[in-house]
Amino acid sequence: MNSTRRVAIKLDQDMLDRMKRLAAAKGRSTHWMLRQAVSQFIEREESREVFRAAAMEAWHQYQVTGLYVTHDDTDAWQYRHCGQSAAGFRLRRHGPALGV
Repeated sequence: MNSTRRVAIKLDQDMLDRMKRLAAAKGRSTHWMLRQAVSQFIEREESREVFRAAAMEAWHQYQVTGLYVTHDDTDAWQYRHCGQSAAGFRLRRHGPALGV
């Protein structure tokens, strides 16, 4: 069962007035506007966190292996194989593996 809880938020008068004008223009309540804002914020931040975690894992793999793909190689591969797997990338090594 999905239960809801009350949450208090403090807004300055200008922001509250702006939200009320938007809500009226959309034929919605300020409550609906706040729920939409919070929902969109959470979705965006969760997506950013997934992206950040993938970037950190890629950085870790680079530190361990020293392997990378250049921007020029990526562009060339994309033009040749748009939509195919990344198996065609030629990995390069930048010095010795850092062994993290």
